[in-house]
Amino acid sequence: MPKIDRDGVKIHYEVHGSGPLLLLTHGYSSTSAMWQGQIEALSKHHKLLLWDMRGHGQSDYPEDPAAYSEALTVADMAALLDEAGAQSAIIGGLSLGGYMSLAFYRAHPERVSALLIIDTGPGFKKDDARETWNRRAHDTGDRFEREGLEVLKSASRERSTVSHRDASGLARAARGMLTQRDARVIESLPNIRVPSLVVVGADDAPFLAASDYMAAKIPGAKKVVIPAAGHAVNIDQPQAFLDAVLPFLDGLPRSVAPERLVRS
Repeated sequence: MPKIDRDGVKIHYEVHGSGPLLLLTHGYSSTSAMWQGQIEALSKHHKLLLWDMRGHGQSDYPEDPAAYSEALTVADMAALLDEAGAQSAIIGGLSLGGYMSLAFYRAHPERVSALLIIDTGPGFKKDDARETWNRRAHDTGDRFEREGLEVLKSASRERSTVSHRDASGLARAARGMLTQRDARVIESLPNIRVPSLVVVGADDAPFLAASDYMAAKIPGAKKVVIPAAGHAVNIDQPQAFLDAVLPFLDGLPRSVAPERLVRS
């Protein structure tokens, strides 16, 4: 399987199909395998690029805690677009992957042709809410250090069957990537100028209000609530998920910047 080298940290990725690039990012403690059921449908008219965030799956688990951050994750995503020879792409993800997609837009709006935000929160405006979230993230990291991958056996469906080499990367990713430093992402929502689809499972209670908020704040955003689905909406209701996403993708302008050749 191909990897890109990011200053000594190897990032696993895979590419399916051809067409406008669609980069999908998994949630915290999941892997790119969570999209397995959507590969065939999403790669019919798009070049689908899936990847494992650092500390997850088949990517490297660097020992330096400083190797895990929002900024480095966004930079990894930009490097993946470069590797695919794409100046811009449809950027999407679930949960932490959706948050990182919003962060990517804030950093590189010219490289995003559309956004697909799934079971995601956009961060927090209030410091106390952010601090509460960050305490939970640190507690999650501590638990992975204590209990290892056993933690995932009681997790939601997109995480309970995933494959990681060990829990060390997840512990460091919780502290460096799941935690949040400021309100820049949530405050950037009104500045988004690309077609955006917000998808949430009807039973994903912690993210319902956040999805409403994003749909209201992102200009022109569409929102789909999928019945009988929790946080792993694409796994809980795979056909309903595709029924929401494919019309959105099919309706996007085809004036996506042409792919350029990657120079060796």
